[in-house]
This record gives sequence, C-alpha cells and structure tokens, in this order.
Amino acid sequence: MAASEAPENHKMETATATTASSSTTSDLNFSVRRRSTTVTDSPSTEMMESEDLKNNGKECDKVKNENRSDIKFYYRPSAPAHRGVRESPLSSDAIFKQSHAGLFNLCIVVLVAVNSRLIIENIIKYGWLINSGFWFSSKSLRDWPLFMCCLSLPAFPFAAYLVEKLAYHNYLPQLVVVFLHIIITTGSLLYPVSVILRCDSALLSGVTLMLFSCIVWLKLVSYAHTNYDMRAISKSIDREDVPSISPSVGNPQDTNFKSLVYFMVAPTLCYQSSYPRTEFVRKGWVVRQFIKLIIFTGFMGFIIEQYINPIVQNSQHPLKGNLLYATERILKLSVPNLYVWLCMFYCFFHLWLNILAELLRFGDREFYKDWWNARNVEEYWRMWNMPVHKWMIRHIYFPCLRNKIPKGVAILIAFLVSAVFHELCIAVPCHMFKLWAFIGIMLQVPLVVITKFLQNKFRSSMVGNMIFWLFFSILGQPMCLLLYYHDLMNRKGKN
Repeated sequence: MAASEAPENHKMETATATTASSSTTSDLNFSVRRRSTTVTDSPSTEMMESEDLKNNGKECDKVKNENRSDIKFYYRPSAPAHRGVRESPLSSDAIFKQSHAGLFNLCIVVLVAVNSRLIIENIIKYGWLINSGFWFSSKSLRDWPLFMCCLSLPAFPFAAYLVEKLAYHNYLPQLVVVFLHIIITTGSLLYPVSVILRCDSALLSGVTLMLFSCIVWLKLVSYAHTNYDMRAISKSIDREDVPSISPSVGNPQDTNFKSLVYFMVAPTLCYQSSYPRTEFVRKGWVVRQFIKLIIFTGFMGFIIEQYINPIVQNSQHPLKGNLLYATERILKLSVPNLYVWLCMFYCFFHLWLNILAELLRFGDREFYKDWWNARNVEEYWRMWNMPVHKWMIRHIYFPCLRNKIPKGVAILIAFLVSAVFHELCIAVPCHMFKLWAFIGIMLQVPLVVITKFLQNKFRSSMVGNMIFWLFFSILGQPMCLLLYYHDLMNRKGKN
C-alpha cells in the first residue's frame, strides 16, 4: 500500500515543483518584459540585462531545488540524527579545542556587576574615604629637594659619556675607565638615597625618585658594559682573533651623544647604538592610550584609598597578633591588592611603555609576555618584565656563565640583585630597612624549585600556575603590605 502511494506522491511533488518553477520563470519573464518597456536603453544593454536576469533566475531556482532536496531526503523522520562519536563541549577532551569567548564575556559582566555593587555599598556605608595626604605632601616644599634631585640625575649619564669619549681617544687606561664607571653608577644610586633619607617627604615622591634612580643605574651599567665589550671586540678584530663583527653589535667605537640621550629616555634597559624604529607616530592612538592611563590610574587610586587603606588601618601586625585574625586580614586584603597590582601592570607595562615607545618610534615593544600562563615561578619572572629580564640575561646571567659560574648560582645572583633593588625602592622611601621585600624575593628561589618539581611530577601546567597565583598574589603581596605598613606606623609613633 505504501509502495503504491509513493510514486503518486512523487508525481504530485514533481508537478508541484514544476508548477513553482514555471511560475517563477513566468514572473521572471514578466519582470524582464516590464523592465524592457520602462527602461529606454540601447538594444544591446537590454539584451545583456535580460541575460543576467535569466542567469540569476536559473541560479536561484537551482539553490531552491537543492534546499528542497535536502529537506526532502536528509531531514525525514527516518534519517539518523546521530552520525558520529562526539564529546561534550566542556569535557576534558574538548574543552581546549574551542573558543570560550562568551564565557569570558560573562565573567567580565559578572565581575563588573559584583564589584559595582560592592563599591556602591562601601560608599554608602563608609562615605568618601579618599585622602591624598599619605601619598602627596601637604607642604609642597618638603618634596622640593627630591624634585631637584630627579632633575639632576641626567648629570650621571653625561659623566659616563665623557668617560667613554676619553676612552675612545685612548686618554684613559681600561682600569681607570672601569673604576670611573663604578663611581658614576654608584653615585647615581647613593645620591637619591641620601636625599630621601635626609628629607621628610611624602611616600609617593620617594618611591618615584627611587624608581628613576634605579632605572638610571641599570641603564648606566648597560651603557658601560656594552661599550666595554665593543672595545674588546674591536681589539680582537685588530689582533685578527675574530674575522668580523656581527651587524647587530653596531660600531665598536660608537660614542655618539645622541644615541645615549635616546637610550636614556627609550623604554629599554639594554644599550645599543641603534634600535628598530617605526615609520611615524600615531597621534590619535597616543591620545586614546593617555585617556586609558588616566582612567586606570584613577581607578587604582580609588581602590587604594577606599578599600586597602581602611583594611590595613583596622588590622594588627601579622607577626605579633592572632594568627587566625592575621590570615583573615590577608585574605580580605588579597582581592583589592590584586586589582591594584593588575592595574599597575596594565598602566605601566602596557599603556605607559607603549606610549613612550610610540612617541620615540621605538620598534621592539615586547615589554611583557603571557606571564599569567606561567607554569612555574621561574617562567613568571622570565615573562612579566621583559626589559629587566633582558638586562639580567645580558649583564648578569650570561657573564656569569662565561666566567664558569654554575647555572644555579647565576640564577641565585640574579634573584639577589632583584631583591636588593626591590628592598631599596620600598625601604628607602619608608625610612626603614626591615628586609621584608628582600626576603620575599629571595623566597621565590625555593618556589622555583617546588613549582618545577610539581610540574614534572603531575605533568600538568596548572599546578605550578595555581601555586604561583596563591603564594605570589594572594598571600605574598598582602603580607608584605601589612608588614611594611605596621612597621612604618610604629616608626612614626616612636618619633
């Protein structure tokens, strides 16, 4: 019975399709005739348009017939709905094979909504708590010596240039050149330290001056070390020890003052005679980045004043009070501290360094890598601050290896230098040396060993990454913040 009805149904469907196609063709011919009677063009133009319409009509009929055949044969109730082995999108085998941009957008929306509610609730409950007295001095003359010290820092690069100029003309022996560079670099660091310690200035002014002086010190070391190495290469060429010099090294006797000035303001810590440059400055792009910098800097200051300061002020010294209470304060402080740290990273490493690079047409803008995906602590330190990492590799790590120092000792020396400068940038503006920052950086060395061991043991990149986030951002930074704050308040109370 079904077999006898099938041909009849097929005939009826074919007749229907034929009728539909004929009606479509007739409508098309009618539209062509109507167009030919209304448009007064040349006969050749009318023929070309009618041919195009006929071809388009045939293509439309072909697509419609294919769609009908798909609906007719492939989407019948008897057609199989399950044609292969497939995994759920969130299963462990398929979760990393597709994009999760929608879930990422959801997280951003939820994060903005939740934090907006918390901000409104905080303002309603505690009012406007922003007070600039802790960051900026109420008496501007108190910060004047630090400002003058900052303006006088270019004298040290100029002195280094004069030493290199004298060395270029062979007026000074090599040992004297090295000794003078040691004096200049040491003076560029000790001079701001002495000014800060002798003046009762605001905390932000002291931190800013120390950051500038540390940057100048790193740049001067790179300038002296690079020129020393280029002179050694030049002497080797004269003795025919090496056949040629690599083009990337530059002129071994280059003492161009313009190159030094450009290096001192460029977003890099590694000196070379020339850098990759872009063709022009994107002024509109720079304006947009400046606007972002202002917005995120303001947001960072708001979190510090509205959230971090009240939490810290209502806390006790973490090493002298109740351990459970100290843990609660650290965890409560961890979230706003993490926001501030991420904003600081975005403002400095992405916005400010890119703005400076754009204004100077500096080409190499790899100021950071994807450190948030670091599988262990060592990878984080290699990826989050590329200017410092390149300086460490160029002027500490590889020179240690060339002098037959073991790799582990070279890494320890690099961490030691980093710890010293972290301590200087915090302890000097606070007028106290408790070594908390130094200890925190040096504790990264055992964390490197632990996270590497766990990564190799569990064959997973997530274990080391979670340990990094836990000990570095959730526990380490809030702990150091509480320690320095209470020690600073105790010092002011005794004074």
